[in-house]
Amino acid sequence: MPSPPSRLRVAVVGTGGIVTGSHLPALRAHADRVELVAAVDVAPERLHAFREAAGPLWQEATEAREYTDLALMLAEARPDLVLIGTPPSLHREQTVAALRAGAWVLCEKPLTLSLAEYDEIAAAEKESGAFASVVFQHRYGSGAVHARELIAGGELGAPLVAHCQTTWHRDAAYYSVPWRGRWETEGGGPTMGHGIHQYDLLLHLLGEWTEIRAMAARLVHDVESEDVSTALVRFANGAVATVVNSVLSADEVSRVRIDCAEATVELTHLYGHSNADWSYTPRPGLDDEQRVARWNTPASDLPSSHAAQLGALLDAHAAGVRPPGSGPDARRTVEFAAALYKAAFTGRPVFAGEIAEGDPYYTAMHGDHPDWRPTR
Repeated sequence: MPSPPSRLRVAVVGTGGIVTGSHLPALRAHADRVELVAAVDVAPERLHAFREAAGPLWQEATEAREYTDLALMLAEARPDLVLIGTPPSLHREQTVAALRAGAWVLCEKPLTLSLAEYDEIAAAEKESGAFASVVFQHRYGSGAVHARELIAGGELGAPLVAHCQTTWHRDAAYYSVPWRGRWETEGGGPTMGHGIHQYDLLLHLLGEWTEIRAMAARLVHDVESEDVSTALVRFANGAVATVVNSVLSADEVSRVRIDCAEATVELTHLYGHSNADWSYTPRPGLDDEQRVARWNTPASDLPSSHAAQLGALLDAHAAGVRPPGSGPDARRTVEFAAALYKAAFTGRPVFAGEIAEGDPYYTAMHGDHPDWRPTR
């Protein structure tokens, strides 16, 4: 019998809640394909808690070691894949270091705080031949895969009108964490840290955007960045959309709705979705039960999750191809965020491709605008 394929050597960087709550279950789901070899954190007590939470995944790993220094870990553990779950301001530096060490990366959103930082990662990819993906797990549930196939294949007719809504609630205690609400450490408010999941899914479903008009405000929280933003978006296929990103909303919901010529497809959830969270409504007068049944019956029922995205990345690694959620595809979402901020802060439309080196919104989402630049 052939010997089983070798498992990828995986290291985690940052051992807080997002890693223990989301990345650990993903690693367990793919335990036959990965081996945990290292964990990095500046706080020894978090490393201890992570080791306890990992349980057999750590205990049964023959080489697993704890580190407080990323460079030392990369040199000694030689991971094939690095999972990054640290605060946003560390993502670019840590991702570039892992790439230069020859490891692939799966990093929490936002991958970078600016387009300039993203292009540094792209350069490191080119130098190393390794790839960096950003965690956008909502793309990978079977409901999202099915909807994208239906829209791209023309089964629902031409996309016409879309709505993208992330209306969540965050209190003052949430912003008491020192790095939150600050441009230099978080990169922005709900536009960067919360709604990015939903509008990334919208872009994934509808394709290239061409124009954004927007507004942003700081209505409740004493922070540098916004606590709400809204946008009007035009897509290359002619569709127009609204996007709302809020942390001021008592009734929390995440929603993407796309009205196509033949049907409306809608996803309503909060932090993750399964097939049951998607609905398809045929246009008035469309009487084709088999067609409608096909819309409402994806081939599988895989919830959106870190495990689903990790599986797609492992498939890409095995095939030696660029993983989904990386490269120009992921850059488009960062550019969308930068364009939304620029449109909101300047009061004029922003077009795809407009923000380039030399533009203040290329190096920082606040664009050094006098009303929005860092104050502390």
